[in-house]
Amino acid sequence: MQEVSVYFIGAGPGAMDLLTLRAERLIRRADLILYADSLVNPEIATLAKPGAHVLGSSGMSLAEMVSRMTEAARAGRIVARVHSGDPSIYGAIREQMVALAAAGVSYAVVPGVSSVQAAAAALQVELTMPEVSQAVILCRAEDRTPVPERQRLSDLAGHGATLAVYLSAALVEKVVAELLQGGYAPGTPAEVVYRASWPEEQVVRGTLSDIAEAVRASGIRRQALILVGEALKPVERGETARTSRLYHPSFSHGHRAASTEGS
Repeated sequence: MQEVSVYFIGAGPGAMDLLTLRAERLIRRADLILYADSLVNPEIATLAKPGAHVLGSSGMSLAEMVSRMTEAARAGRIVARVHSGDPSIYGAIREQMVALAAAGVSYAVVPGVSSVQAAAAALQVELTMPEVSQAVILCRAEDRTPVPERQRLSDLAGHGATLAVYLSAALVEKVVAELLQGGYAPGTPAEVVYRASWPEEQVVRGTLSDIAEAVRASGIRRQALILVGEALKPVERGETARTSRLYHPSFSHGHRAASTEGS
């Protein structure tokens, strides 16, 4: 089995204690740490071992990043390519992996906590709710990066699922317009979480009828996630919850037999 030279590492949404144990171990071991300094917590640099080279990638082109990683790998060094959140979600890692593969450099991917998970935690919501939403769609608004046909927000809205809209805070009016066009009601809960898990985390709550105005008033333009859907309604005291079948006494599974009480 070929030894891995480059690790694409998910650093999580921001808080250092949301970095996984595997991620921390590999970052501490790396000879070159190439991290997305515009998004990743700069404290990542404090994990570097003595003599390790730490570089921010925000000012680099793809060719420059690949050149740095390839040079280090060919010299027998370990590279930690650190991305925000989970690298598999809008991480732009495929193009890096293609270039590394062409150069004969081995790599592996280390998952991280995504901002959608941190945002849900900040809102204290469950993104899936029985009889309301059993699907979560990760998506983005079309801007400079085109969106394939049938994946535009207006099309995705037809599912009535919980939507997590990435990279679109600056386009919030467009997001709202497309979701309303696609069938969401104006009163559908819409929440925006800025820098989830960071000390400066900010939450803007509303519905599709007023969230755009609230976001504009907050000044949030980037590093925020837009969440939309009926599952986002906050827990209210005394409410009757739609319960999962998993814990219902009549539901059996591999670890519990169904109760016959009352039958």
